[in-house]
Amino acid sequence: MSKKELVDFDIYELSEFWELLTEEQRDAVKKNHSIQFYKKNEIIYSEGDEAKNIMCLLKGKVKIYKEGVGGRSQIIRMIRPVQYFGYRAFFATEPYVTSAAAFESSTVVFIPMALIYRFVEENNKIAMFLIRELSVDLGIADERTVTLTQKHIRGRLAESLLVLKDKYGYEEDNLTLSIFLSREDLAGLSNMTTSNAIRTLSNFATEKLIIVDGRKILILDEEKLRRISRIG
Repeated sequence: MSKKELVDFDIYELSEFWELLTEEQRDAVKKNHSIQFYKKNEIIYSEGDEAKNIMCLLKGKVKIYKEGVGGRSQIIRMIRPVQYFGYRAFFATEPYVTSAAAFESSTVVFIPMALIYRFVEENNKIAMFLIRELSVDLGIADERTVTLTQKHIRGRLAESLLVLKDKYGYEEDNLTLSIFLSREDLAGLSNMTTSNAIRTLSNFATEKLIIVDGRKILILDEEKLRRISRIG
């Protein structure tokens, strides 16, 4: 996809951020953006990197994660089109404290943070947009802290499956989650070992809450999963 093709990309028109820009600011984005394509599991940025760009996921799925003790990876949150990410560290004047990688083949737009900083000074609507996005992320992080530290394994895994459903939805059959995760990624999302994730998935399948078909997961009883998640 060339830069000119990107300028005409319809998904931009679906982005609230794009709609809030003035014509002059849109022209500046068109002249200064870049686009990158990532293969499955390819790193987008790494912990410790300098934050130079705001990123917009146009296509695909991205995970934000942090390497923990013993090399265990903890998934912090997931990004879907059309969401912006990778800019908090710039405003905090610090390097990235997390990493980002593609769950699947993904298309990401990069816009220089120097340009975004100028927009924030010129356009209070952009400032409010970013404040709201950061506030939503903080709320999600607060909820996840409770989930990952207080819920039992069943509650954590049930919530992870529901997060995937709420984030990415179902395939056309209205049962299959529209994301195919490795058991390691599912464990990383649920703060458990891979063996515990596999065992709990098997238990859910035995209870006829889900069907597991390779990396495909079909949700059969969403309401019961929500009860398990609430009980913890």
